Amino acid sequence: MKLILATHNHHKVTEIKHLLRAHPEFEVLTLDDVGIREEIEETGITFEENAKLKAEWVSRHTGLMALADDSGIEIEAFNNEPGVYSSRYLGENTPYSVKNAIILERIATHTNRKARYVSVVAIAESGKPTQLFRGEMSGNIASKAEGDGGFGYDPIFVADGYTRTIAQMPLDEKNRISHRHKSLKQAIAYLIGEDSR
Repeated sequence: MKLILATHNHHKVTEIKHLLRAHPEFEVLTLDDVGIREEIEETGITFEENAKLKAEWVSRHTGLMALADDSGIEIEAFNNEPGVYSSRYLGENTPYSVKNAIILERIATHTNRKARYVSVVAIAESGKPTQLFRGEMSGNIASKAEGDGGFGYDPIFVADGYTRTIAQMPLDEKNRISHRHKSLKQAIAYLIGEDSR
């Protein structure tokens, strides 16, 4: 079964392929594999809207089943920002090390450090309704950035029940608890016919 990942983010590709490695029935392709270079504009105001539009755009342009993930971090003290704007927060070209430092500085005056990662996976296929699957990982913003694994806001996020940041975890450990693991697990169940909804 050919499945194309609707993202140019090589970190997401690595994580998703790692999560799909136990399912050799999927031939996982990337946008680079099919010659799509352009960025898909994210005009939605929810994770669901953005995941859906990305998956449908890629499926429409390739004729293949497409999987898109839209994800981000929501910080309670910041009115759940950056949310869907996580990748563009504080400037699209601003390095995450700078973004993380600014967040740590801003949250220092708050007692509420609760945050959550959200991932919505969309599966689009010609002639079928687009399917959406949501996963969340709750936690807190750390007191300082630590770790060089993962990507994005991982160095400043500590999942509930853990003392290390996500960036300090090996990929296997991160993938067992991550928001993307939860949404993708539901998507895989749907794809292999085990979805109970």
